[in-house]
Amino acid sequence: MNPSNTSPPLEVLPRDLSAYRQGNTGIDYVHRFASGKPGPHVLINALTHGNEICGMVAATHLLDSGLRPRIGTLTISFANVEAYEAFDSERPYENRQLVHNLNRIWSPEWLDGPEQSPELRRARELRPVLEAADYVLDIHSTSAPVQPFWVYYDLPRNAELAAAVGAPGVHLLMPGGKGPGAPIIGYGHHGQAVSASKGALVVECGQHFAQSAADLATDTTLRFLAHLGLTEARPRGEVAPQRFRLLEIHMVKSEDFRFARPVIGFETFGQDELIARNGDEEIRSPCPDCTIFMPTRQPIVGREAVYLTQAA
Repeated sequence: MNPSNTSPPLEVLPRDLSAYRQGNTGIDYVHRFASGKPGPHVLINALTHGNEICGMVAATHLLDSGLRPRIGTLTISFANVEAYEAFDSERPYENRQLVHNLNRIWSPEWLDGPEQSPELRRARELRPVLEAADYVLDIHSTSAPVQPFWVYYDLPRNAELAAAVGAPGVHLLMPGGKGPGAPIIGYGHHGQAVSASKGALVVECGQHFAQSAADLATDTTLRFLAHLGLTEARPRGEVAPQRFRLLEIHMVKSEDFRFARPVIGFETFGQDELIARNGDEEIRSPCPDCTIFMPTRQPIVGREAVYLTQAA
C-alpha cells in the first residue's frame, strides 16, 4: 500500500511572477538589497521545487511590502521558476521538477559536468548567489499534511540557528554525506564543518497548497531575518525542539514499490518491522521506534522513497 493519494484542497495557487523577473543582480528572479551597514548577508530562497509555492508567498511578501534590511544585505531568490510555471491544477504534484531535482545537484560533479537541463542551468546561474551568502533559508513544503519541521546538516551552527529562530519545533538532522545528491544547504562552504558559513536551513512548512504553509513560510522568514538583526525583533515562537537524526534514505528501485501500511509521515516502526517492499527488497526498521519522514506519495523509480530516522 502507498500513502493516500487523496489530494488536499488547493487553498493557495501560483501567481504570475513575471514582474519579479528583472532583479538587480544580473540574474533573473534574484533581488538584492544592501543596507550600507555592517551585518550578515542573508539569502531567502523560494521555489527550489516548482510546486512548493509557500516560499513564493513569503518571497513576494518581502518584495511587495518593500522590506529593506536595517543592517547587512538581503537577497531574495526564486529558484526553479520554469518548473513553477509548468503548474497544472489538474496535476498539481507533477511540476516538482522538469528534469533534475534542483535540490540534489549542488556538487562539482553535477555543476561542472556535461549534462544539461533546466535545473542544471538554473543551479549554475545561482552558484554565486549561494557563495555570497552567510546565512541561507531555503523554503520548502511537503506533499502530505504533516507537521512542519526544520532540516539541516548536523552542525552546531545550524542547530543553534534553528533553535534561536524558534518554530517549527521538529528538527531533522542530516549527517554530512548522507543521502543521494547534494542539496542547496550543503553547497560549498555551507556544508563544511569548518566554514565561514553562519548557518543554512531548510524549513518544511506543511502541505504544498495549504494556507497554513504559506502563513508559516512568511512568519518563519520574518523571524529568521529578525533574529539576524535585518529587521525589527518579533516573537520567535517558543518551542522545545524535538530532534530526529537521519539514519537511511531509500530510493524507489521498482515500479512495484509498496508501503506495508498507509503512511503520510511521522509514523513509527519497531525494530526490524517491515516498512515497505521495494520490488524484491524489503525495507525494514533499523532501530526501535524508527520514525519515517517524507514517504513518497507516488513512487517513481530513481526518486526518493522514504527517510528513516531515530529520535536524537
